[in-house]
Amino acid sequence: MSRFIAFEGGEGAGKSTQARLLAEALRAEGHEVVLTREPGGTPGAEAIRALLLGAEVDWGPQAEALLFAAARADHVARVIRPALARGVWVICDRFIDSSRAYQASLGDADVLALHRIGSGGLLPDLTVLIEVSSATATLRLAARDHGASDRIGGRDAAYHAGVAAMFAQMAAADPARFLRIPGDGAAAAVHADVRARIAAWVA
Repeated sequence: MSRFIAFEGGEGAGKSTQARLLAEALRAEGHEVVLTREPGGTPGAEAIRALLLGAEVDWGPQAEALLFAAARADHVARVIRPALARGVWVICDRFIDSSRAYQASLGDADVLALHRIGSGGLLPDLTVLIEVSSATATLRLAARDHGASDRIGGRDAAYHAGVAAMFAQMAAADPARFLRIPGDGAAAAVHADVRARIAAWVA
């Protein structure tokens, strides 16, 4: 049976690492897994990613939300839905809940409306939210890219605190879909926690 798992979290949470580790573990157990990311996952969506995260254009919130929705629509149509239809597991580094958190100024209803139009309202079966302290995130980002950030990652601390608060709000409102994982520890320990918490769900 196919499953769709999204990993979410703020900058420096380690969600990309955890998505990769889970994909590797599931493949080792004999599952066919598509590991993908947003924005991205298809040539068209990767082109939009470059537009969104590059420093050349300072997109306004409405344009930014539309670009994310367009990238996701192509990704869902060309990668995610076909994989799920084949019975393949899909693990995605970010999905709709990132748009809800990062474009929260537009209002959740409008962000979800764009998602329904572009991607048919598809939701993950499980959303793993990796939560870390701001101090941990800052240290990881500094170690990862020597202080360089993309256009969105480089926004101020107040913006990123709002993103973290929105993720927490969504998880509290939908505990059946969200799995909240403390992410301040070493990657291997966080991965072990993820595996333990989803063991019955994976079986």
